[in-house]
Amino acid sequence: MNISQLSAFHAVMTSATLTEAADRLGRTQPAISAAIRSLEDQLGMKLFERRGRKLVPVPEAQYLMTEASAILRQLSQVRQTMRGLGDGHLGTLTVAAMPGPVTMLFPRFIATHIGKRSGIKTSMLARSSNQIAELARAQSIDFGFADIPEDTDGGGLYRSDIISGKCFVALPATHTLARETTISLDALGGQPMGSLQANHVHTRDVRRAFGKAGLKFNPTVESQTFLPILQFIVAGQCCAILDPLTVVHVRETGAYSEALCIRLLDQPLRYSYAIISPAHRPTSVIATEVRDAWTQEVHRFLESAGAHPELRLQEKDAMTSS
Repeated sequence: MNISQLSAFHAVMTSATLTEAADRLGRTQPAISAAIRSLEDQLGMKLFERRGRKLVPVPEAQYLMTEASAILRQLSQVRQTMRGLGDGHLGTLTVAAMPGPVTMLFPRFIATHIGKRSGIKTSMLARSSNQIAELARAQSIDFGFADIPEDTDGGGLYRSDIISGKCFVALPATHTLARETTISLDALGGQPMGSLQANHVHTRDVRRAFGKAGLKFNPTVESQTFLPILQFIVAGQCCAILDPLTVVHVRETGAYSEALCIRLLDQPLRYSYAIISPAHRPTSVIATEVRDAWTQEVHRFLESAGAHPELRLQEKDAMTSS
């Protein structure tokens, strides 16, 4: 017994004539008749009495009709589900992002991109960059957005597409440096500075740049992200060398617009982000679509901020810049 036979049987049972049944299935009458005969042969019993050109179902056919309807209905549901999965309208999405982007930019993008596709179930995790790398290593997420990991491929367990952009300086609007169009590193030597935690790759890069220039790096405020540090800057207590996505966040939310001044850092110091994808977790259509679209969105964010983004795709080992 196969689907073609059950479909022919169901069509005959629910049609007034054999011609109507054939038309509904887009098949010929001889093909429908052959399918019914084959089904009867397999079952070892007659399902219809032939009265002229009409097929009249025997009582036992009603039982088969109930079972056939259930099978065909389930098959239709499976077909619809697979089509939905195939075109990105159904499925699950498990993503993670580091503090900062996860507060607004990342969830806003996910929500907007998914839009009205109500068949997609999203699980969004807020984790540190190290935790995101571990989730990807364990194949537990579809992708994550984090600072660049020290091990960019996790020993072959994940891939990291890297996007970097130039850094900015945030300072109080009343600061004398606010009159400058760009801020040099020399001007920040000895200034009270807000920074990410001491072991963060960005803080290490900043310290290295200050040391190379023979300047004193004077951190007075430390935080896991730059967003809390902005409060200290607005209060006139420090300056900070920001990553470009924090700048985008400030501009798009209008936060601290009157009391905060942001200028491009006149120094070849870049901040790198990573889109981390597990290497051995099957990637669904929706996960691939959202990951690739987020990569382009981050590139667009950095471009709009004037951060001169550079994108390096690990799989293609290619570099493009704008």
